[in-house]
Amino acid sequence: MKDIEFPVFKTKMENDRRFNLSDPKERESYFSFKAGDEIEKIRNYLEHSAFIIYLLGKKSAGKGTYSKMLAEVIDPEKIEHFSVGDMIREIDKEIKDENKQKELISFLEENYRGWTSLEEVISILKGRSTTSLLPTDVILALIKREIAKRGRKVIFIDGFPRDLDQISYSLFFRDLIGYRDDADFFALIDVPEQVIDERIKWRRTCPECNTSRNLKLLPTTKVGYDQGEFYLICDNPSCSGKKMIRKEGDEAGISPIKERIKMDEHLIKQAFNLHGIPKILLRNAVPVEKVEEYVSWYELTPEYNYEWDEEKGEVKIKETPWTIKDENGVESYSLLAPPVVVSFIKQLADLLKT
Repeated sequence: MKDIEFPVFKTKMENDRRFNLSDPKERESYFSFKAGDEIEKIRNYLEHSAFIIYLLGKKSAGKGTYSKMLAEVIDPEKIEHFSVGDMIREIDKEIKDENKQKELISFLEENYRGWTSLEEVISILKGRSTTSLLPTDVILALIKREIAKRGRKVIFIDGFPRDLDQISYSLFFRDLIGYRDDADFFALIDVPEQVIDERIKWRRTCPECNTSRNLKLLPTTKVGYDQGEFYLICDNPSCSGKKMIRKEGDEAGISPIKERIKMDEHLIKQAFNLHGIPKILLRNAVPVEKVEEYVSWYELTPEYNYEWDEEKGEVKIKETPWTIKDENGVESYSLLAPPVVVSFIKQLADLLKT
């Protein structure tokens, strides 16, 4: 990211082994090999304490992927990823259900504090379009409600702060929700816009089970071909194997969300310059010239290309490292999620003083 130096994190080790990072069991062995000591230290810390991490990154930067994978590695029973966007979508559904609406209003009557009157808040919730933003004081009350449901767990908050006025709120948020004795951190994620653009343009979703994959970057085990077009076939064991489709608008990539991306970048810069709250810096891309020193080749995001073998009547898949340009125009390789999460784990263990 321009103006902020996100260091390249070294995951390459002496006597390194190759792991298939798409296989869950291999991935488990990978994390044990790369960060076993730090994983154990964090697990020990969670025996008596918890913490909060505010995830900040551009839209589609991988916030949910990284936090959920870290939870899977450490202890999924004690760590939860919480999306403010998902919460608001659920609130939109609740407000249309008479019983749930009463429960929500009752909660706000007891817990809401803010400049907007409660009557106005309820009116906003009932009449809100899905594109309009809720006032910050309302967001705070709703987040408190969601966190209270989860008990004393580690919380990864995704989507707060979402505006400049909320940066300062995040500094004192742990006091507001009763986490006075627990640590809190910002996790700032640097992902080149080209990576986000390609993730959006090539993502495909199963119309039956909603499994999401990527034709260029994360294919299923089954690829079909019809009338000059390659397509993915869902391989979720609980699915009947539907043809995966592109969502309307995805073909435009990053273009429709350019303004949102600019705001996200501004938020990251503001958070980076704050004093008094530790930061974890996660970098998705490694300059080509540094690859040999810092990472192993199997940790790089592969790019998949397809050919139709007329003779055999099947799709041939070719895999090569995916080369992109970062925000400074430096030719780089994108990293798969696991090496980024190794960096996350090691920085977190260090900050927790375990």
